[in-house]
Amino acid sequence: MSLKFKKSWLKVLLKLSLSGIILILLFWFSVYFGLWGKLPSKEDISNIKQAEASLLLDANQELLGKYFIFDRQIIEHKDLPKHLVDALVATEDVRFYEHDGVDYRSLFRVFFKSILLQNNSSGGGSTISQQLAKNIYGRDNHGWFSMPVNKTKEMIIATRFEDLYSKQEIIAMYLNTVPFSENVFGLESASQRFFSTTTNDLDLSQSATLIGTLKAPHSYNPRLFPERSQLRRDVVLQQMEKYQYITKAVRTETSEQSLVVDYRKFNHSEGTAPYFREKVRLDVKGILDSLSTANSESYNLYKDGLTIHTTLDIDMQRYAETAMQQHLAFLQSQLETSYGKRAPWITNTSLIEKRIKDLPLYRRLKKQKWSEKAIMDSLKVKTKKSLFSWEGEIIKDASVIDSLKHTMKFLNTGFVAVNPKSGAVKAYVGGINFERFKFDHVSASKRQVGSTFKPIVYTTALEKGMDACTYYPIKEITYTNQKGWTPTNGGKEEVDRHLNYSFEKALSESVNTIAVKVLEDVGVDAVIEQAQRMGIQSDLPRVPSLALGTAELSMLELIGAYTSFANEAHVSKPFYITKIEDKAGKIIYQRSNSYIGTEAFSQDTRQIMIEMMKSTINSGSARRMRSTYGLDNDLAGKTGTTQNNKDGWFIGISPNLVMASWVGNDDHRIGFSNTTIGQGANSALPTVALFLKQLNADSKYNDITKAKFETPSEAIIAALDCEQEKRDGFLKRLFTKDQKEREFDSGTEDTKKKKKSIFSFLKKKEKQ
Repeated sequence: MSLKFKKSWLKVLLKLSLSGIILILLFWFSVYFGLWGKLPSKEDISNIKQAEASLLLDANQELLGKYFIFDRQIIEHKDLPKHLVDALVATEDVRFYEHDGVDYRSLFRVFFKSILLQNNSSGGGSTISQQLAKNIYGRDNHGWFSMPVNKTKEMIIATRFEDLYSKQEIIAMYLNTVPFSENVFGLESASQRFFSTTTNDLDLSQSATLIGTLKAPHSYNPRLFPERSQLRRDVVLQQMEKYQYITKAVRTETSEQSLVVDYRKFNHSEGTAPYFREKVRLDVKGILDSLSTANSESYNLYKDGLTIHTTLDIDMQRYAETAMQQHLAFLQSQLETSYGKRAPWITNTSLIEKRIKDLPLYRRLKKQKWSEKAIMDSLKVKTKKSLFSWEGEIIKDASVIDSLKHTMKFLNTGFVAVNPKSGAVKAYVGGINFERFKFDHVSASKRQVGSTFKPIVYTTALEKGMDACTYYPIKEITYTNQKGWTPTNGGKEEVDRHLNYSFEKALSESVNTIAVKVLEDVGVDAVIEQAQRMGIQSDLPRVPSLALGTAELSMLELIGAYTSFANEAHVSKPFYITKIEDKAGKIIYQRSNSYIGTEAFSQDTRQIMIEMMKSTINSGSARRMRSTYGLDNDLAGKTGTTQNNKDGWFIGISPNLVMASWVGNDDHRIGFSNTTIGQGANSALPTVALFLKQLNADSKYNDITKAKFETPSEAIIAALDCEQEKRDGFLKRLFTKDQKEREFDSGTEDTKKKKKSIFSFLKKKEKQ
């Protein structure tokens, strides 16, 4: 080869090299000056705003749940264990503390080994700073140029990060933005998801596991692939030993530990208090809509890292959910056994057809002009479906109609516990399963309240000056001006038409006939006014059946009225959100002081009503609280059952906690088959009883479970000092006409003169 040829070839090579360098520089400048998309400026980078999950906390700052688009919680460098940072640097960027955002030594290694020598073992060349740039700003699609463009962008942005932030800040920002599997972003969320702990409390094994997943988040998911994840953890430990972050002994000891995952998924349909979390979400969105940040941008529940403080007690909530699940599973079995093959979800074709036509799918097909036969045929096609059961999820071949019938049979429920002194909600169970039955029976549902309305009737009577030892006959009367309505007391035994009960006996045994007579004597308007003073805001019907609870109220409304009996006659309006903080800890919403109006009734009335409702627990319709469940707590309360056993209720009152339970079918047309299982004492009371048994076993709640009602005054004792029942004497039976029919007297002005009749006189207390 001639010298001339060599020189010519060298010139060509130099020209090509120079051209290549010029092209690379031109390419670099094209990226730098935004020809492939605008780069974030240093000002942009210094004002990074990352989407951050909002946290929902209970009254003791325990995490109840999160609201997020990406599950992310921000932490600071001081929250990071040293061994976790060491694991990250040793695995991802061993020269992190030496470079200024770009590790050129690693880049050349990757270039020569991966590109020229096709050696896949060379590793990656991206530094932690470059990966941070990718995490925050993502990558764009530029076809064949995507990789060089995106890599160049990340190099430029990485150097800007290094100019603006310290190494510690970059580490923290990276770990706050790094993606894990299952839509989890950031180390804090990953720590809570996979190990149910905070980042600060991660041990070496857990830290190495999470850092190891960064190479391939799904492939090394510790829940899905524990063996693979453990092997990757051990690789991270080897890297830490190699770069002298840990000793061989520590590496060996940690590698010998089995990987233990303590998984906790923050799925809005699962976990603790899902109905409560959804209710708070809806309320917080309304609150945030009324607020704005300093620059007039609205707060975003899913991105702004808010902290929502609530009144709920997570342990009480778990006790409530356990009690509900235990009782409702048993009650569902009772219901299905009692109906057998006569169940309405099997035999009531008219009801089933109406339910089918209410289906969104049916309506959509109808709107598309499908024929009735075509629609029904499509709804009968069987496919694999997941169905709810108390024994666990069922996978079976079922049609849409099969699924509908299966769902129709399930009883649903609501349970809420409130501190009567403040109105703070401590436990909130909106239904049996949020994923399958989204409707919230605590706040969204209104059902007839049955006999739980009777204490309001008797409270009105006492406030109107009636004596607690007033006697009323239990006999039935037909009200001719109410379409011949005859309230009955249930049961098949013959009623002694000459037997009379005192208020205490009538309330504790939940006697319907007497409740209506008391309402008639005090006037339905007076009862409605008293209910309103006790916080009832719903419209109440001006009919005699109001005494039996035909009014439809929400659970929160009803329990709010009952708080007055345990709160010195003041109504405490139930609430659950105390304050909201922004990500910097600034309070952006603070609940005002608890609503306590004027006294809803006198203190004497309150004490008498508490004593009367104690009898309901001790010897009346709720006596199984003592006999069956063995509870010795100081309790008052009231059961309730609506017509045709559609709704079962129980309200339990203790000095420091009021509890309400409701059970029924979501379809008002389906009730219990008989009163034995449908009455509130059987359907609703057990949830409260099982809840209290758990509270009793937890000494943390002694201030609730061991609390005592005040000893009634001598005047109150005297007011209740009479026989609970008595039978009409011979002369009264002889000279008093047995009235079987009458017109209902609503207590309006034009009928008050009727009160002076002989019948009113005979109702007064008789001295014994």
